[in-house]
Amino acid sequence: MVNEQDKEVSRALIAEETLKSSWYIVEPSGKLNPLKIKDGDVVGYNFKKRFNLKKLAMYEMAKSREVKEEPVHVKYMRKLELADYEPASDPGNMRYYPNGELIRDLLIDMVNAHVVNHYGAMKVETPIMYDFKHPTLKTYLDRFPARQYIVKSVKKDLFLRFSACFGQFLMAKDMVISHKNMPMKMYELTKYSFRLEKRGELVGLHRLRTFTMPDCHAFCADMDSAKEELMDRFSMVLNVNSNIGFSVSKDFELAVRIVRPFYNKNKDVVRNLVKRFRKPALLEMWNKQHFYFVFKYELNFIDTLDKAAALATDQIDVENANNYKIRFTDKDNTQKEPIILHCSPSGAIERVMYALLERASRMRLPHLPLWLEPEQVRVLTVADRHDEKAVELSEALCYEGIRVGIDDRNERLGRKVFDAKAKWVPYIIVIGDKETKGEKLPVVVRRKSTLKKDHMNKWTLEEFVKELKEQIGDKPYRPMYIPTRMSKRPIFVAWSQEEL
Repeated sequence: MVNEQDKEVSRALIAEETLKSSWYIVEPSGKLNPLKIKDGDVVGYNFKKRFNLKKLAMYEMAKSREVKEEPVHVKYMRKLELADYEPASDPGNMRYYPNGELIRDLLIDMVNAHVVNHYGAMKVETPIMYDFKHPTLKTYLDRFPARQYIVKSVKKDLFLRFSACFGQFLMAKDMVISHKNMPMKMYELTKYSFRLEKRGELVGLHRLRTFTMPDCHAFCADMDSAKEELMDRFSMVLNVNSNIGFSVSKDFELAVRIVRPFYNKNKDVVRNLVKRFRKPALLEMWNKQHFYFVFKYELNFIDTLDKAAALATDQIDVENANNYKIRFTDKDNTQKEPIILHCSPSGAIERVMYALLERASRMRLPHLPLWLEPEQVRVLTVADRHDEKAVELSEALCYEGIRVGIDDRNERLGRKVFDAKAKWVPYIIVIGDKETKGEKLPVVVRRKSTLKKDHMNKWTLEEFVKELKEQIGDKPYRPMYIPTRMSKRPIFVAWSQEEL
């Protein structure tokens, strides 16, 4: 049983809420520009053409996470039948409809492929709950800025994990590790992780109490190799987010947090990171170490309410190898402690969904990356006699790995077209008498259309498949999680035509 009265507040969380920071804009050259708030504005740097960087600075320097207005993605997550609030659960625990579950699974597949197949991390699995009074874990809890869910067992109190760190560290403690294994890479995608976030900060998919988190650690022989590995992993992070469908240069702002003594000795790690990012970044500097890490960066997305959300991070941890007694045998046959890097290459999967929906709201006609669209093509029949052709077309596209729906409902064509557009279907094909006989398919292309005018292409089936596959590329594929025929689909979230 979860007992919210028994929740503990870590020393790190208290420190996070009270720590004093110095703020800068750091340029790719390494130049620091000190920032301060004056008359409700951030000054100290010319933010011309850097509007989102200024919004990030204002958001972070204010240190307020409370949400006073509902962001646009909340409407979209319900309208598209992706996810919704679950009143019967604790706040921040969502229900996911088939389309939302499909998108989550595809994102998980994408991140797993990059971290395991391309980066070469070893995939493991660890428990979701741990002894609250375990001496090593208690130390870690006090150094991590998060509130815990506490579960009452028969003889002990357990806490639900808020990351995969301690599971992997306990595993590493029992391993025989050689310098030849370094950097040693371990990875787990936690479904689920739990953090008892403040109620006023919970909103939609932006900030949750239960979430899916990819967590990748690298155990490095020394600080020099840790800094080198950090840069390799930064390239992985950029590749993951680019492949999801983000434009890294347009959609993200970089924030770096560092302890001043570490910065004085390792200015190169900041300079190299910002230089690789190719645009200025926000830098928060602490005079002393408050957490287990001395350095971290975050890729931040700025939403329609000017709130920032970290979609990726990596940290340099200088404490936990000692706390967990993780050792490796070095070249001189002595036992040494590694430096540990903590990376989430995408951040919480649900937060990626939030960012994609918020990003879509700024488009002429909102849409998701094609590989993530739950229904990539919808075939609309004019009359029952066109059903055979619609099924034939659907089966041909499904065979090619395309997700296709058929609107075979007893509705007028105008309503079918309206519903397809309301659900952001990327490609719409109307099948009537003419289409059953011709070779060319009339395809409405959403990303090229406007509110007032549809953009239509005429393709043969082969040309259409080629067009789709060129856009999707080698992205992960899963079939639809809902029936192909709309007549067989239930309605998960009821909307009036006016609301749509």
